[in-house]
Order: sequence, then C-alpha cells, then structure tokens
Amino acid sequence: MTTSKLGEFLRSRRAQVTPPDVGLPQDGRRRVPGLRREEVALLARISVDYYLRLEQGRERHPSPQVLDALSDALLLDNDGRLHLYRIAGMTPSPSHEGSVERADPQLLALAELWDRTPALLLGRAYDVLAANTLGRAVFHHLQPGANVLLTMFLDPAVRSFYADWEKAAANVVAGFRFLEGARPNDPRIHEVLRTASENSREFTDLWQRRDARGKSDAAKVLLHPGVGELTLRMQTFDVRSAPGQQLVVYHAQEGTGSADALRLLGSLAASDPGQASHPGKRDDSPRRPA
Repeated sequence: MTTSKLGEFLRSRRAQVTPPDVGLPQDGRRRVPGLRREEVALLARISVDYYLRLEQGRERHPSPQVLDALSDALLLDNDGRLHLYRIAGMTPSPSHEGSVERADPQLLALAELWDRTPALLLGRAYDVLAANTLGRAVFHHLQPGANVLLTMFLDPAVRSFYADWEKAAANVVAGFRFLEGARPNDPRIHEVLRTASENSREFTDLWQRRDARGKSDAAKVLLHPGVGELTLRMQTFDVRSAPGQQLVVYHAQEGTGSADALRLLGSLAASDPGQASHPGKRDDSPRRPA
C-alpha cells in the first residue's frame, strides 16, 4: 500500500473522532478507534472507494470541495483545515525556502520598548532569531541561536521550567507539524526534524500523532529559577515582511505576582543581565487593593 502525508493525516484525524462526536450511533462491535472509513465517506458525501484511495495515497489531488467536506466530517479547526489544504497541494509554495533568516532591526527596536512584555522572534523552523531584554530574562534557555523544538526535547533542564512539560511539548510538536506542512521542502525544517527524531523517542511518539496547529492565545505556567511561578498569556503575530517568522509576545495579568515578577526581571536585566535569572522568590497570588 502506498502512502502520502494526506493519507496519514486523514487516518490520524479519523482515529480521534468518535461516532457521538458527529451524531452517529455508537455500537459495541467497533474494532478501530474513532470513525470507520465508510462513516467518514458518508459524512463527507463521497464514495467509500474514493476515500479509501485518499487514505492509501492512490489519490493525491482532491478538489477544494472534497477538502472542505472532509474538514467538516473530521471536525478540523481552522489550523487543521489549512494544514489539510497544504498537504493536498492546494496552497502556493512559500518563497525563499532555505534562505538565511534575519531579524528586522526595526522590529527588534520596537520590541525593546516593551519593558513589561517578553517577546521572542521565531524563524520558520522555530529557531530563536532574536528576543527583547525581558524575553531573554524570562526564557533563559531560549537565547538567540537556540531552537525551540530541539531545546524542548534535548535540554533536560527545560522539563523543570514548564509546570506541565508534556502539554508544552505536545504544543511545540503540533506547531512544528503546522510549519512543516507550509514548507515541506525547507532544508532547515528537515534538519531539525532529523536531529529531534534521532535523539528523542518522546518527540517521535508525539510526531506520529500528526497533530497540527499554530501558536495561539493561551496561558502558560512557567517555573522560573529566579522568581518562581509565572502565569503568562501568549499572543503570536506573523511577520509580514518575513513570511514564516513569528513574533511571540507574553504578558501577565495586572495586579498579580507574575506582573510584579516581570517588572523585577526587566529591571534586573536592564542593569545586570546575569542577575535576571536568580533574584529572590516571591508570592504569585493576586494583590488586593489597599
């Protein structure tokens, strides 16, 4: 049986959708996780034979109408739908694959004005291209030149930085799958994948799940070695002047210990970057008005 990225993705998504999720009866004689092929075909209003050819890689060029129907049948979110289109060859190939990435000096100058907002600039393969002063103080393991994916799985110290390392790792892998779908021929993406696959079984197991989603608004709980627990929200912005680059920005809710800690880290990093990782601990509970 032949295979394709499209077929592999369809099989992995089918296994994660149950009949009740899509309004079908759940019988007790199922031998496969999730939906059967004929159920996906029914929901997408295509023939079972055609759907089988898609999964087996014998049909690689479905129409946009079929992709939309499959997205609905498999309950794909916006990122999943875009990933499906990409691996089906229905989106333009990005330009400048393999070119050297650089950080825009004007963007970095803007980020340095954010003394309460950590920011990281990531390249198309999750390389850290740059960070503002507070970003370097918070993410001391992600200095410019590091790679987010490789650091997550190959640096043992990172496991104690995230309150829920397993969730953080799964999100990084899903994000990298999303990037790889957009740039399947990029040599740097292939290099990072090869290094991670050769050195981490945990990465390989997560990669085989074929989850694909971009970075989005989310809360992260970090265990900083200097200031203790930090609860930060994350926003991600595409850099239009450099397609494939992402500016990831974090902030803390005002009136909390996390907000106080960011101010402390910013002050220390501005005066002595070497002290920013090890100031005294503090309480993260919300402050009450006097």
